[in-house]
Amino acid sequence: MEKLVIIPTYNEKENIAAILHAVFSLNLGYHVLVIDDNSPDGTASIVKALFSAYPGQLFLEERKGKQGLGTAYIHGFRWAVNKQYNFIFEMDADFSHSPADLERLYHACKKDGADLAIGSRYVPGGKIENWPFDRHLYSRGGSLYTRMITWMPVKDPTAGFMCYTRRVLETINLDAIRFVGYAFQIEMKFAAWKLGFKIKEVPIVFVDRKVGVSKMSKGILKEGVLGVLKIQWNSMFKNYKKRVDAGNLKHK
Repeated sequence: MEKLVIIPTYNEKENIAAILHAVFSLNLGYHVLVIDDNSPDGTASIVKALFSAYPGQLFLEERKGKQGLGTAYIHGFRWAVNKQYNFIFEMDADFSHSPADLERLYHACKKDGADLAIGSRYVPGGKIENWPFDRHLYSRGGSLYTRMITWMPVKDPTAGFMCYTRRVLETINLDAIRFVGYAFQIEMKFAAWKLGFKIKEVPIVFVDRKVGVSKMSKGILKEGVLGVLKIQWNSMFKNYKKRVDAGNLKHK
Protein backbone atom coordinates (compact mmCIF):
# COMPACT_ATOMS: atom_id res chain seq x y z
CA MET A 1 0.00 0.00 0.00
CA GLU A 2 2.68 2.47 -1.05
CA LYS A 3 1.31 4.57 -3.94
CA LEU A 4 -2.29 5.41 -4.88
CA VAL A 5 -3.33 7.62 -7.80
CA ILE A 6 -6.79 9.18 -7.43
CA ILE A 7 -8.51 10.04 -10.71
CA PRO A 8 -11.92 11.75 -10.51
CA THR A 9 -14.10 11.31 -13.59
CA TYR A 10 -17.22 12.69 -15.19
CA ASN A 11 -17.81 11.74 -18.84
CA GLU A 12 -14.27 10.57 -19.58
CA LYS A 13 -15.02 7.50 -21.71
CA GLU A 14 -12.57 8.67 -24.41
CA ASN A 15 -9.68 8.88 -21.95
CA ILE A 16 -10.18 6.56 -19.00
CA ALA A 17 -8.94 3.25 -20.42
CA ALA A 18 -5.89 4.89 -22.00
CA ILE A 19 -4.87 6.77 -18.85
CA LEU A 20 -5.23 3.62 -16.74
CA HIS A 21 -3.12 1.60 -19.19
CA ALA A 22 -0.49 4.38 -19.14
CA VAL A 23 -0.24 4.38 -15.34
CA PHE A 24 -0.10 0.62 -14.95
CA SER A 25 2.35 0.19 -17.82
CA LEU A 26 4.90 2.10 -15.77
CA ASN A 27 5.23 -1.11 -13.72
CA LEU A 28 6.21 0.88 -10.65
CA GLY A 29 3.64 -0.37 -8.15
CA TYR A 30 0.96 2.26 -8.59
CA HIS A 31 -2.61 1.51 -7.61
CA VAL A 32 -5.43 3.64 -9.04
CA LEU A 33 -8.73 4.71 -7.50
CA VAL A 34 -11.24 6.11 -9.98
CA ILE A 35 -14.02 8.19 -8.43
CA ASP A 36 -16.87 8.51 -10.90
CA ASP A 37 -19.79 10.87 -10.41
CA ASN A 38 -22.38 8.75 -12.22
CA SER A 39 -21.06 9.63 -15.68
CA PRO A 40 -23.90 9.23 -18.19
CA ASP A 41 -21.38 8.23 -20.89
CA GLY A 42 -20.53 4.93 -19.17
CA THR A 43 -17.08 5.79 -17.80
CA ALA A 44 -17.63 3.59 -14.74
CA SER A 45 -18.54 0.58 -16.91
CA ILE A 46 -15.25 0.91 -18.77
CA VAL A 47 -13.36 0.91 -15.47
CA LYS A 48 -15.23 -2.17 -14.26
CA ALA A 49 -14.38 -3.99 -17.47
CA LEU A 50 -10.69 -3.49 -16.66
CA PHE A 51 -10.83 -4.98 -13.16
CA SER A 52 -9.76 -8.40 -14.39
CA ALA A 53 -6.76 -6.94 -16.19
CA TYR A 54 -5.51 -5.18 -13.06
CA PRO A 55 -6.63 -7.26 -10.05
CA GLY A 56 -5.82 -5.67 -6.71
CA GLN A 57 -4.53 -2.53 -8.43
CA LEU A 58 -7.62 -0.84 -9.86
CA PHE A 59 -10.50 0.37 -7.71
CA LEU A 60 -13.70 2.29 -8.38
CA GLU A 61 -15.92 4.40 -6.16
CA GLU A 62 -19.22 5.47 -7.74
CA ARG A 63 -21.14 8.48 -6.45
CA LYS A 64 -24.72 9.55 -7.08
CA GLY A 65 -24.42 12.49 -9.44
CA LYS A 66 -21.97 15.26 -10.20
CA GLN A 67 -20.77 16.56 -6.82
CA GLY A 68 -17.62 18.44 -7.73
CA LEU A 69 -13.88 17.88 -7.95
CA GLY A 70 -13.13 18.81 -4.36
CA THR A 71 -15.60 16.41 -2.78
CA ALA A 72 -14.38 13.64 -5.11
CA TYR A 73 -10.80 14.09 -3.96
CA ILE A 74 -11.79 14.28 -0.29
CA HIS A 75 -13.75 11.04 -0.74
CA GLY A 76 -10.61 9.53 -2.26
CA PHE A 77 -8.32 10.91 0.45
CA ARG A 78 -10.42 9.30 3.16
CA TRP A 79 -10.46 6.01 1.25
CA ALA A 80 -6.68 6.13 0.84
CA VAL A 81 -5.97 6.96 4.48
CA ASN A 82 -8.30 4.17 5.61
CA LYS A 83 -6.38 1.73 3.40
CA GLN A 84 -3.06 3.04 4.79
CA TYR A 85 -1.48 4.18 1.51
CA ASN A 86 1.69 6.19 2.15
CA PHE A 87 1.71 8.42 -0.94
CA ILE A 88 -1.52 9.69 -2.47
CA PHE A 89 -1.61 11.38 -5.88
CA GLU A 90 -4.09 13.65 -7.62
CA MET A 91 -4.20 13.34 -11.40
CA ASP A 92 -6.61 14.24 -14.21
CA ALA A 93 -7.96 11.61 -16.59
CA ASP A 94 -7.41 13.62 -19.77
CA PHE A 95 -3.60 13.33 -20.14
CA SER A 96 -3.03 16.97 -19.25
CA HIS A 97 -0.84 15.39 -16.55
CA SER A 98 1.70 12.90 -17.85
CA PRO A 99 1.79 9.58 -15.98
CA ALA A 100 5.55 9.58 -16.58
CA ASP A 101 5.81 12.47 -14.09
CA LEU A 102 4.24 10.51 -11.23
CA GLU A 103 7.59 9.08 -10.22
CA ARG A 104 9.17 12.54 -10.09
CA LEU A 105 6.49 13.68 -7.63
CA TYR A 106 6.96 10.47 -5.64
CA HIS A 107 10.73 10.98 -5.41
CA ALA A 108 10.21 14.57 -4.21
CA CYS A 109 8.36 13.15 -1.21
CA LYS A 110 10.06 9.79 -0.71
CA LYS A 111 13.68 10.85 -1.26
CA ASP A 112 13.76 14.66 -0.99
CA GLY A 113 11.66 14.94 2.16
CA ALA A 114 8.68 16.89 0.84
CA ASP A 115 5.33 16.39 2.53
CA LEU A 116 3.49 17.69 -0.53
CA ALA A 117 4.91 17.65 -4.06
CA ILE A 118 3.20 19.83 -6.67
CA GLY A 119 3.47 19.31 -10.42
CA SER A 120 4.07 22.95 -11.29
CA ARG A 121 3.66 24.78 -14.58
CA TYR A 122 5.23 27.97 -13.26
CA VAL A 123 8.64 27.03 -11.90
CA PRO A 124 11.73 26.85 -14.16
CA GLY A 125 11.32 23.90 -16.52
CA GLY A 126 7.54 23.90 -16.30
CA LYS A 127 5.30 24.98 -19.17
CA ILE A 128 1.87 24.67 -20.80
CA GLU A 129 1.18 23.37 -24.30
CA ASN A 130 -1.84 23.91 -26.56
CA TRP A 131 -3.67 26.47 -24.45
CA PRO A 132 -5.33 29.50 -26.05
CA PHE A 133 -4.20 32.93 -24.91
CA ASP A 134 -7.20 33.54 -22.65
CA ARG A 135 -6.57 30.32 -20.67
CA HIS A 136 -2.94 31.35 -20.16
CA LEU A 137 -4.11 34.75 -18.97
CA TYR A 138 -6.67 33.37 -16.53
CA SER A 139 -4.24 30.82 -15.12
CA ARG A 140 -1.24 33.14 -14.76
CA GLY A 141 -3.41 35.90 -13.39
CA GLY A 142 -5.11 33.54 -10.97
CA SER A 143 -1.80 32.26 -9.66
CA LEU A 144 -0.43 35.77 -9.15
CA TYR A 145 -3.67 36.91 -7.53
CA THR A 146 -3.66 33.93 -5.15
CA ARG A 147 -0.06 34.51 -4.10
CA MET A 148 -0.69 38.22 -3.51
CA ILE A 149 -3.77 37.58 -1.36
CA THR A 150 -2.62 34.55 0.63
CA TRP A 151 1.17 35.16 0.74
CA MET A 152 1.55 31.42 0.13
CA PRO A 153 4.99 30.63 -1.38
CA VAL A 154 3.62 28.39 -4.14
CA LYS A 155 3.99 29.51 -7.76
CA ASP A 156 1.24 27.23 -9.10
CA PRO A 157 -1.43 27.28 -6.36
CA THR A 158 -4.23 25.98 -8.62
CA ALA A 159 -2.24 22.96 -9.82
CA GLY A 160 -4.11 19.67 -9.75
CA PHE A 161 -1.22 17.20 -10.17
CA MET A 162 0.16 16.41 -6.73
CA CYS A 163 1.55 13.87 -4.31
CA TYR A 164 0.57 13.99 -0.64
CA THR A 165 2.16 11.96 2.09
CA ARG A 166 -0.41 10.19 4.24
CA ARG A 167 0.66 12.29 7.23
CA VAL A 168 -0.58 15.46 5.51
CA LEU A 169 -4.01 14.00 4.79
CA GLU A 170 -4.28 12.55 8.28
CA THR A 171 -3.42 15.93 9.79
CA ILE A 172 -5.70 18.18 7.73
CA ASN A 173 -9.28 18.29 8.95
CA LEU A 174 -10.89 17.47 5.61
CA ASP A 175 -14.31 18.54 6.91
CA ALA A 176 -12.95 22.11 7.03
CA ILE A 177 -12.17 22.13 3.29
CA ARG A 178 -15.32 23.63 1.76
CA PHE A 179 -14.56 24.43 -1.86
CA VAL A 180 -15.12 22.19 -4.90
CA GLY A 181 -13.26 23.80 -7.84
CA TYR A 182 -10.04 25.78 -8.17
CA ALA A 183 -10.43 27.08 -4.64
CA PHE A 184 -10.31 23.49 -3.36
CA GLN A 185 -6.84 23.03 -4.83
CA ILE A 186 -5.75 26.34 -3.33
CA GLU A 187 -7.12 25.62 0.15
CA MET A 188 -5.55 22.18 0.37
CA LYS A 189 -2.13 23.70 -0.36
CA PHE A 190 -2.85 26.61 1.96
CA ALA A 191 -3.84 24.28 4.80
CA ALA A 192 -0.71 22.17 4.33
CA TRP A 193 1.45 25.31 4.33
CA LYS A 194 -0.25 26.76 7.43
CA LEU A 195 0.27 23.47 9.25
CA GLY A 196 4.00 23.65 8.57
CA PHE A 197 4.39 20.89 6.00
CA LYS A 198 7.26 21.02 3.50
CA ILE A 199 6.06 21.81 -0.02
CA LYS A 200 8.15 21.23 -3.13
CA GLU A 201 7.22 22.26 -6.67
CA VAL A 202 8.34 19.91 -9.44
CA PRO A 203 8.33 21.30 -13.00
CA ILE A 204 5.95 19.57 -15.43
CA VAL A 205 4.70 20.11 -18.95
CA PHE A 206 0.93 20.56 -18.83
CA VAL A 207 -0.76 19.57 -22.10
CA ASP A 208 -4.33 20.62 -22.84
CA ARG A 209 -6.77 17.74 -23.33
CA LYS A 210 -7.06 16.38 -26.87
CA VAL A 211 -10.40 14.57 -26.47
CA GLY A 212 -13.39 15.06 -24.21
CA VAL A 213 -14.83 18.26 -22.80
CA SER A 214 -13.19 20.58 -20.27
CA LYS A 215 -14.99 20.91 -16.94
CA MET A 216 -13.97 24.58 -16.57
CA SER A 217 -16.88 26.97 -16.02
CA LYS A 218 -17.58 30.55 -14.96
CA GLY A 219 -18.80 29.22 -11.63
CA ILE A 220 -15.47 27.50 -10.97
CA LEU A 221 -13.56 30.66 -11.89
CA LYS A 222 -15.81 32.76 -9.64
CA GLU A 223 -15.26 30.32 -6.76
CA GLY A 224 -11.53 30.68 -7.27
CA VAL A 225 -11.62 34.48 -7.11
CA LEU A 226 -13.94 34.76 -4.12
CA GLY A 227 -12.63 31.62 -2.43
CA VAL A 228 -9.09 33.00 -2.17
CA LEU A 229 -10.41 36.04 -0.33
CA LYS A 230 -12.44 33.84 2.02
CA ILE A 231 -9.49 31.52 2.70
CA GLN A 232 -7.25 34.42 3.67
CA TRP A 233 -9.99 36.12 5.70
CA ASN A 234 -10.62 32.93 7.68
CA SER A 235 -6.91 32.44 8.27
CA MET A 236 -6.55 35.94 9.69
CA PHE A 237 -9.58 36.21 11.93
CA LYS A 238 -11.00 32.76 12.70
CA ASN A 239 -8.04 30.76 13.98
CA TYR A 240 -7.78 28.90 10.70
CA LYS A 241 -4.81 26.77 11.71
CA LYS A 242 -6.66 25.17 14.61
CA ARG A 243 -9.75 24.60 12.48
CA VAL A 244 -7.88 22.71 9.76
CA ASP A 245 -5.73 20.66 12.15
CA ALA A 246 -7.46 17.33 12.75
CA GLY A 247 -5.20 16.75 15.76
CA ASN A 248 -6.82 19.62 17.61
CA LEU A 249 -10.25 18.08 17.08
CA LYS A 250 -9.10 14.69 18.40
CA HIS A 251 -7.85 16.26 21.62
CA LYS A 252 -10.95 18.33 22.35
